[in-house]
Amino acid sequence: MKNATIYRQMCETYTAKAYTHNYIFTFCFAGNFYALTLENVSAEMLMTLCKQDKASRGAGFSVRFKPTNREKMALVNMGAKVICSTDFFNAECASNKYNKGENAEKMVTEQMFGQAWEKDSVPFTMAGDIESNGKAYQHKHESATFCNEKTLANLAY
Repeated sequence: MKNATIYRQMCETYTAKAYTHNYIFTFCFAGNFYALTLENVSAEMLMTLCKQDKASRGAGFSVRFKPTNREKMALVNMGAKVICSTDFFNAECASNKYNKGENAEKMVTEQMFGQAWEKDSVPFTMAGDIESNGKAYQHKHESATFCNEKTLANLAY
């Protein structure tokens, strides 16, 4: 049950509070693991790339990057680059303790930017997930949540 007003408000608040408006979106499609880099992403663009979903644990609605196959094809057409095969990505995920999002961030950091990756939990309001040449990027792997109503409400205090 989508409420367009709540969704717009959430995307606008997230964008207003975010440390960076540069993003790297990762996803698996047609046998490959892809990364798409987008800079200066607006709230409008975020609304297009994401979906409103129900947050877990009573946190209201969430903004989630969860592209369909058709949307993944559009992301490929927007310039997403192949990082590796889906099989290689899944093997990497199975070989360590990190979840798919963390593994995706690790692969992007190491393979796209040639940097060592370290897991952290710095809030999206204070830093990007990846920094290269002085530019910060927020990373989101498919099915990742950007924010939920509860988190955004807590930022107001």
